[in-house]
Amino acid sequence: MLYFKIFMAFLRSGLLCFGGGPASIPFVQREVVERYKWMNNEELAEVVAIGNTLPGPINTKMAGYIGYKVGGMVGLLVAMAGMVLPTAVLMIILLTTLRHFAHEPWAKGMARAMVPIVGVMLAIVGWQFTTIAAKGLGWWVTVAHIIIVTVLILFFVPHPAIVLAGLFFWALIGQGIWERLFPSKQEKTEEDKS
Repeated sequence: MLYFKIFMAFLRSGLLCFGGGPASIPFVQREVVERYKWMNNEELAEVVAIGNTLPGPINTKMAGYIGYKVGGMVGLLVAMAGMVLPTAVLMIILLTTLRHFAHEPWAKGMARAMVPIVGVMLAIVGWQFTTIAAKGLGWWVTVAHIIIVTVLILFFVPHPAIVLAGLFFWALIGQGIWERLFPSKQEKTEEDKS
């Protein structure tokens, strides 16, 4: 029964998700966090963050990790099958069909209509992740990270892997240096007591 639930969770995500890997995050979140409660939002945010540092589509990496966490190696295989199967079958059907209608206005309009829908879904997930980050880092630090990354991506156009590597470097080393240079009020009171 567990493997059937894993398969159905990722089958629904894979079947209903339009717009590529990042667009699948809200669907996976609904299945994994809200419906089956295998994880909470913070755990899913960590899976997405780590998954984005690895090569390949995010939806299959999430399916693999979550399937393994919930059902071991069999769960991993079942989740991957559930996520990939709808896409593979629908791509074969859709591409053979659309090849005949590629120049029709309704086919072009259908493709353009998906863009704002996916944009809104990504904005919602972005806001959820921002509030999760703010719980751990505080709003000022979270907003500073968002501004810095936005400026880097918009004006300096580095490869996203470079930005992620910089954020990991900051998380591992820079945060400790920052705390030594600028201790929080709580740390100052503890130092004064000792």
